[in-house]
Amino acid sequence: MTSTEQKRAPVPRTKVTDIMGRLSPGGGMPTVRNPGTPFHGDWVDEIRINRSAVERRTASLMTRRTVKKEWQAAWLLKAVSCIDLTTLSGDDTEGRVRRLCAKARAPVRRDLLRALGADAIDLTTGAVCVYHAMVPVAVDALHGSTVPVAAVSTGFPAGLTPFETRLAEIRASIDAGAEEIEIVISRRHVLTGNWRALYEEVRAFRDTCGPIHLKTILATGELGSITKVAKASLTCMMAGADFIKTSTGMESVNATLPVSLVMVRMIRAYQERTGQQVGLKPAGGISTAKTALHYLIMIKEELGEDWLGPRLFRFGASRLLGDIERQLEHFVSGRYSAAHRHPMG
Repeated sequence: MTSTEQKRAPVPRTKVTDIMGRLSPGGGMPTVRNPGTPFHGDWVDEIRINRSAVERRTASLMTRRTVKKEWQAAWLLKAVSCIDLTTLSGDDTEGRVRRLCAKARAPVRRDLLRALGADAIDLTTGAVCVYHAMVPVAVDALHGSTVPVAAVSTGFPAGLTPFETRLAEIRASIDAGAEEIEIVISRRHVLTGNWRALYEEVRAFRDTCGPIHLKTILATGELGSITKVAKASLTCMMAGADFIKTSTGMESVNATLPVSLVMVRMIRAYQERTGQQVGLKPAGGISTAKTALHYLIMIKEELGEDWLGPRLFRFGASRLLGDIERQLEHFVSGRYSAAHRHPMG
């Protein structure tokens, strides 16, 4: 035993789980759909965004607020439960998807959970996200678990296939067992300010989904301005989106805290007007535990504890989980481990 190990106090075996209990109100899978509203053009027209104020607010999150020690460990376990483990590569294979699903069912090494006193927690990721062709494989690999399969759809990532083809793709993924559908909007409707056309498109996707949850991907890096991001967010929620998602992960600019804050404020405004809760999914480029904590703190401060869990908040990520596991091992042992000790499968 090294001197570092001898001096290090044992991890509190109850504190982490106690804190997890305090962070649990937002837990659980979605239970209530957003029914949407009729289109309100005046709601969209009145939106004004002060970009400098948004940037000042998000900058303060990175300097003013933080969590340490057992609190950090508990928040990171909460972050794990909010991850949609994702593989959207042209070289995806059945083996890769099955390994990812195994990781989704047991995302943190059992010895680390025991050391944290959290081995009794039934910890899984929020979902597994794949292309349509891999939906049956993922459904089979996750059979018997509570982890849903999310399918990207509607001509992902560009959204430029014929409209009837996009509707058929949604139906095919649902028939294959997908419990969540992630659609991409037609960016041209946002760039030209045709908000009714965007509303009618998303409404058609919503109607095709039926009882299946709909996540609407805005591709914020391609929308031209932060004000258009806000208007697109509100329009999609009016059309019945259950989640609004920042990015496909394949744009040159993906999730950022300022863009996510604007979307959060639109979620809050929509709830104040309709009483309906809508989830947020930042995706693309979120790869460190520190960044994940910034997002969770923003969610807690801006929307409250109802959103602090997979029911209403997800990370679209794959690399993030590995860094969170490394941070948890550092908390337990006092040392950072090599990345290969925390494989995705």
